[in-house]
Amino acid sequence: MSETNRIEYKRELNTDVDIEKEVIAFLNYHEGGIIYIGIDKLGKVLGVSDIDGDMLKIKDRIKNNIAPSAMGLFDVVAENKEGKELIKIIVASGTEKPYFKKKYGMTEKACFIRIGTASEPMPQTMIDKLFASRTRNSIGKIKSHRQELTFEQLKIYYEENGLTFTNRFKQNLELLTEDGKLNYVAYLLADENGTSIKVAKYSGTDRVDLIENNEYGYCSLIKATKRVIDKLELENKTFSKITSKERIDKRLWNAVALREAIINAIIHNDYTREIPPKFEIFSDRLEITNYGGLFEGMLQEDFFDGLSLPRNKELMRVYKDLGMVEQLGSGVPRILQAYSKDCFKFSENFIRMTFPASEINSPQVTMQVAMQVTMQVEELIKVFTGEHTRQELQDKLNLVNRDNFRKNYLQTAIDEDLIELTIPDKPNSSKQKYRLTEKGVLLKTKLS
Repeated sequence: MSETNRIEYKRELNTDVDIEKEVIAFLNYHEGGIIYIGIDKLGKVLGVSDIDGDMLKIKDRIKNNIAPSAMGLFDVVAENKEGKELIKIIVASGTEKPYFKKKYGMTEKACFIRIGTASEPMPQTMIDKLFASRTRNSIGKIKSHRQELTFEQLKIYYEENGLTFTNRFKQNLELLTEDGKLNYVAYLLADENGTSIKVAKYSGTDRVDLIENNEYGYCSLIKATKRVIDKLELENKTFSKITSKERIDKRLWNAVALREAIINAIIHNDYTREIPPKFEIFSDRLEITNYGGLFEGMLQEDFFDGLSLPRNKELMRVYKDLGMVEQLGSGVPRILQAYSKDCFKFSENFIRMTFPASEINSPQVTMQVAMQVTMQVEELIKVFTGEHTRQELQDKLNLVNRDNFRKNYLQTAIDEDLIELTIPDKPNSSKQKYRLTEKGVLLKTKLS
């Protein structure tokens, strides 16, 4: 394969290779690009002798020699081709063009752009034009309205991943504005904030009958993300279909695509309007909506091809540090391995992903409710509107006798797999609540 407008080959990493120049050219290019170390100009695979050392040098040079910061906009990974190890540098198109070599400033000597298969100096008129239109409403440039923020949760996540969390973490993770104030990225990653991600669940195919309305937030966005992942993993139940030849086990939604979609929606959400992404579960589908449409100039074809243009590069960098993102541009292609392009809907202000429930997994198909339940259990099922404590349920039914409620209502419904505990490992927890199972939701719909 020969070089293209988006692919550059380098035989090796030596003093003659201007890696900063090639990276800057792709940062300033509207599609980004990929640089391979260990392949010559004719496309012959040669390999790299000191892959770990060279990868470390590349990361260090990109981090320290390019401005504005390219952190969160590039990935350096090892790749095996024809039995030989190569270095693959994935570069996203930046949102703060023009990018340039710090050493020479914003001049033709320091700014480059990809033209065909070459990286050429950028004319000064283009440099001035790009600088004049540079995006200034990114969350990295917005000052947090709260400056007294703590980051204990973020510190724990970094240390759990074996990463050092130094006193300079605010500078290293780009949590400061140009005048040294905490920015909106810092606000989102802080232990306490006002951002909450909604996970709603409905009994039918529309938004009429809301049975759960959970909010995960007011904490570090990382913690909120993990809680949303855990919640949807719990909802992504496995159902079975027995045929004459085999037993088929399948989940409601593809697990890999689901995780990628969750992360993608949260990282690329436009937080400048203070609107978080939302997740909605219906009886026949899952809808994931994040605010902010495609970037100006970005086509849907570019989006589906995995061309990465991170809306929030600072968040992307942190999620990559913590192993929650594998590499730039991998999310959408992974989703498309399980779902078609028709699952995506684009508008000026949002992007929505819709994952239909697998046919053999659909509760309407696999759980034909044909059961005899007591009148007491029916009354209990009808009062559910989400998650409730024992006392809340008892009060809704106007029951005074606690033992009667436990024995004839609550425990019977639990035994029939109509109700489940929110903290099953600690049944006597003071924070224990109860919610309908899929079977319970179907019964409630039937009773309605």
